[in-house]
Amino acid sequence: MAQQTTTPEQPGTSQKASRRKLTRDAVVASICGLVVVLMVGAAYAAVPFYNWFCRATGFNGTTQVATAAPADGPLARKIEVRFDANVAPGLPWKFEPEQNAIQVRIGEVVTVFYTVTNQSARTTTAQAAYNVAPLTVGAYFQKINCFCFTEQTMAPGEKREMPVVFYVDPALAADHENDSLKSITLSYTFYSVRDPVPKPVASGEQDKRKGNL
Repeated sequence: MAQQTTTPEQPGTSQKASRRKLTRDAVVASICGLVVVLMVGAAYAAVPFYNWFCRATGFNGTTQVATAAPADGPLARKIEVRFDANVAPGLPWKFEPEQNAIQVRIGEVVTVFYTVTNQSARTTTAQAAYNVAPLTVGAYFQKINCFCFTEQTMAPGEKREMPVVFYVDPALAADHENDSLKSITLSYTFYSVRDPVPKPVASGEQDKRKGNL
């Protein structure tokens, strides 16, 4: 009967194998950690990128920001603009448009007002989110000025008129997919701001405070 022979294990072989295994585990762990960091970073970057994309393209009904009236005069074609106002739960404000709808010429600069009342006994701050419907019209709805650009702080019981200056871009008339478009709805929703951004104190107010000391 043939006898089986075993090759004696070289000294240090098991130690080398253990070191290779530890090195491999360390590499795998490092890769996993890097993937987690990249995923977290991508999640945080997705929000500002999405907001920029919406503003740049009008995606999801996001309106555009204009610095001046259109170069060409208003067109003869008219369109109805409807106004919608909402307040998120927990915000004690009354918010409504002064007009529910108006007829405007495409390219005409228009100013409308919303009325806001703080119905609570405390100062509150909120900011409005906005979009237009149909969602595909966002790229053509241009705002020159709007209360939605900044946070709004209301004193207890304060009532305020808040303007919106806008126009419908004449480029809309060249988009034949919107030939049958008869109306656009501009919608706002105010959301409470828990930690409002502190406003800088003007130098005149600082001098006045120093004089009162």
